[in-house]
Amino acid sequence: MNPPLPPFPRQIPLCRPSLGEEELQAVKEVLDSGWLAHGPKNKEFEAAFSAYVGTPSAACFNSCASALITAIKGAKFQGEIILPSFTFSASANAIVLAGCTPVFAEINPTTFNLDPEDIEHRITKRTVAIMPVHYAGQICEMDKIMAIAKKHNLRVIEDSAETLGASLNGKQAGSFDIGCFSFYPTKNITTGEGGMVTFHDPSFGETLGAVKAHGVVKPTFEREKITKSWYRDAVLPGFNFRMSDINAAIGLVQLKKVNQLNAKRQEHAQYLNQHLTRVAGQHLEVPHVDDIKTHVYQMYVIKVKDHLKRDALMEYLKTKGIQASVHFEPPVHLQSYYAERYPARLPLTEQVCKQVITLPMFPDLKQEELDYMVEVIADFFDHDSWIRCTF
Repeated sequence: MNPPLPPFPRQIPLCRPSLGEEELQAVKEVLDSGWLAHGPKNKEFEAAFSAYVGTPSAACFNSCASALITAIKGAKFQGEIILPSFTFSASANAIVLAGCTPVFAEINPTTFNLDPEDIEHRITKRTVAIMPVHYAGQICEMDKIMAIAKKHNLRVIEDSAETLGASLNGKQAGSFDIGCFSFYPTKNITTGEGGMVTFHDPSFGETLGAVKAHGVVKPTFEREKITKSWYRDAVLPGFNFRMSDINAAIGLVQLKKVNQLNAKRQEHAQYLNQHLTRVAGQHLEVPHVDDIKTHVYQMYVIKVKDHLKRDALMEYLKTKGIQASVHFEPPVHLQSYYAERYPARLPLTEQVCKQVITLPMFPDLKQEELDYMVEVIADFFDHDSWIRCTF
């Protein structure tokens, strides 16, 4: 039996945002300007973001959830939207809240992304769109998904919350049709809370703007330049899903760093891949990446081959100060609301959700933290260690 591990001097959080003086200065400039609400910084952020992703246009939102809802409403979908159940409930919630029906499909048990072959089996006369959810930082098989969409005359809304900077054959996630991104603190860049929609049709942008701002097409800072600036005409019943200029200013700074931040994530992931395979390769699988894809590791997810050991490993990591998590259990189709109303049989998804563990992953992980995670997992898979955790 291995000797007991020494206590680590502090907790290793699941995520730690990478923020610095540049973000503080950007916020100060907005505060000094006196314009804190949705305003000119939003326009700057939208222009920079669309240029980065490779779409003609983008629109800021206060979350990815509101971006998804607005994108579905803006596209005027009425019918079924196919998505994976192996995702956060926000993906399905957006479909329901926008007045459509979620249809859950299987995932690839290696990449954990939506299985294109299973999509074909779920298409009906009521299907209007496909919502691939790029899992943990690796883009879905968008070439196959777009071919299916074209074949059946369907639209595609990419839930790209976890994949800013990921690509397939050089084409960015979120650039294939409609893309929706998240800037939550765990994501590849953060604005605290925030989201973005990327798109190609300019007229679609006007609808998005109205839906997210109480149905009024032009925001206040643009109306100030015209006669009767107080005149507000609601063209549809909208929401307040707007991003503040404070958030947008942070996003502008973060976007300039995204390639650097993603490179650090990739470096950490490669280190973990190599060393976890060496010490525990017979017990777990490290992330699989297809050769034609770029993975940006918004999460670093391992798969424990023996699902009976997964929960015990989670508890062991916790006792050692490693704040691991599981993304996602239960899958959405087994959660109370959806199990009752939208039943589905997804055995692969249900198996995978019992095996995965998300380890801490963020750009500022230190070498000692990476080494400690490897040591703890190696110690666990010593026979006596995992048995002790089980009883």
